[in-house]
Amino acid sequence: MPRKPLIGINADFRAAARTTPAFAYIGEGYYRNIIQAGGVPVIVPPQVDEESAHRVLDAVDGFMFIGGADLDPRNDGFMLHPSVRPLDPGREFSDRMMMAEIAERRMPVFGIGVGHQLLNVQQGGNLFLHIKEDLPNAVPHLDLQDTNHRHTLDVVSDSLIGRVYGDGEIRVTSRHHMAIDEVAPGFRVTARCPDGVIEAIESEMIDWFAIGTQFHPESEAASALDIRIFEEFVDAVREHSQRFDEQTEPDNFHLVA
Repeated sequence: MPRKPLIGINADFRAAARTTPAFAYIGEGYYRNIIQAGGVPVIVPPQVDEESAHRVLDAVDGFMFIGGADLDPRNDGFMLHPSVRPLDPGREFSDRMMMAEIAERRMPVFGIGVGHQLLNVQQGGNLFLHIKEDLPNAVPHLDLQDTNHRHTLDVVSDSLIGRVYGDGEIRVTSRHHMAIDEVAPGFRVTARCPDGVIEAIESEMIDWFAIGTQFHPESEAASALDIRIFEEFVDAVREHSQRFDEQTEPDNFHLVA
C-alpha cells in the first residue's frame, strides 16, 4: 500500500492584541480535506529565513497555501489601494519565500484564495486590486454577511477542474475582492466566473503540478465535487513522490565472495 504523502500547509498569523496573545492558526476545512483525500497534513507556521524554509520543504512531499487577507501590492511595485487589508507581514514574507523555493524545486503545490493569487504573482502575473473598480460589471464576489457566498463557474473541460466538475451547472464558494489580471507565463486559466473573473489556473509545464483556485473548495458549503480537487492534488503529490523516490534510489550492489 503506498505511503500517505506529507502535505505542508501554511498557517495564518494574528498579532497580539490587548486581551489575546499572538497565535498561528488554520481553518479546519483545509487540513480535514487533505486527510480525507489520503494525505497527512503538516501545519507550518510562518518561517523566518531560507534555511528554515528549506528544511520544512525537505520534509514534505507537497504544499498547499491557504486563503487569508490580501497580498500587499507594494511588495510587487504597486500602490496600496484603500480596500486592501494586507496579510500579516511575517506571514507574507514566509509565504513568498516558501513559494519561490517550491517553484524552484517543482514541488506539487495547490493555492487557495490568496494562495492562488500568490502562485500567479510569484510566477510573473499580476492582480486586480479591487474588482468593484477594475471590473465594475462583475457580479458580487464577496458578501461580508455570508462567508459561504456562492456563484456559478464556467470551466475548461480539458483540465483538472474540468475532470472534477464535469458538465452541468457549477456553484462554488467565493469571498474575494482582488483577482488575477494577467496570468503568469506557463499557466492557463481553467475556470472563470461568467462575468470573466478568473477563478482557477493550472500549470502547463510538464515538470510541475501547480494549481490555484480563487474559490474555496474547503468551505463549509463545499460539495462532494469540491472535495475531489483535494483528491486530485494528493494523488499528484503521491505520484511525484514515488517518481522522486525511484530516481534517487541507490543502485543495488551485489557482494562477490
